[in-house]
Amino acid sequence: MDQENSKKVDEAVKVLPLSLSRYRFRFRAERALPEYGYRGSQWRGILGHSLKKLVCITHHRNCGQCMLYRSCVYPYVFETPPSENSEMMRKYPAAPHPYVLEVNLRSAAGVDQELGLTLFGAANRYLAYVIHSFKNGARKGFLPERTPLELVRVEQETEAGSGCWQPILNGDVLNALAAAVPACPQAPERVRFRFETPLRLKADEQRVTPDKFKFSDLFRNLLRRISLLTFFHCNRRLEEDFAGLNAMSRDAEFDRVALRWHDWSRYSNRQRRHVPMGGFIGVAELPLRGFESLWPYLWLGQFTHAGQGTSMGLGRYALEVL
Repeated sequence: MDQENSKKVDEAVKVLPLSLSRYRFRFRAERALPEYGYRGSQWRGILGHSLKKLVCITHHRNCGQCMLYRSCVYPYVFETPPSENSEMMRKYPAAPHPYVLEVNLRSAAGVDQELGLTLFGAANRYLAYVIHSFKNGARKGFLPERTPLELVRVEQETEAGSGCWQPILNGDVLNALAAAVPACPQAPERVRFRFETPLRLKADEQRVTPDKFKFSDLFRNLLRRISLLTFFHCNRRLEEDFAGLNAMSRDAEFDRVALRWHDWSRYSNRQRRHVPMGGFIGVAELPLRGFESLWPYLWLGQFTHAGQGTSMGLGRYALEVL
């Protein structure tokens, strides 16, 4: 193998230093729930309200005015302020949240309900808090049904993307595996993206629509998101040629695209109004020959999600090797 091809293979299997763990929660309702639309915002609300109730000792309405703002579990998980001396995101009020939810576009009918969760880096040390928050919050049920749900099982994927899950909660005893950096397989020649929950992207301050969607819009967002998650939650800095990678992404193009806009909105208690959260779903294929250096970010993006609203499960995609 010549030196150039050897370098391509090395880049294709590069491992990015973002450690994570994936969990799966199984709940059982007192009575069968009807099929429902997207519940991502409701699950996020359950986590936020219950976690604050669980850990808050000062009862400040505004966490930013609390003496524990930068040491409390709740703001770290749910508001995620950057450290005061951080070199990155000095102009932003919050860093990327250290979790994403995995919620189906339509919630299944029946008594059994399932929720996926990914925690990044240091957030895994607070897994017990998150479990108790979901357990306590779910007992109040969803609006409008208000049917209580009981947590019956918590599982962890043994290796990200493996599809192999094992139970980690026995009563109140938690036996979780340590967070790990996902191993990236070698880059394929072609891959299909299946966008499973609404992807919300902006380019030049404009909302990206299916007819104007370019691969570089997605990659630019992923590169920045993975870099920030790694910096804030794994205390590592990505030493990459960001300009070069972004330039390469502009030469890559999707083909065989079948995307459509999916409207969805959530109710914001803070804003006291419904907030539009629509995005596009569907499939798009990408030839990767010559763009192998981009592959590790695309692979990892399956677990980080992309775009806006990732903490409530938006921007989730799955990759199919063709």
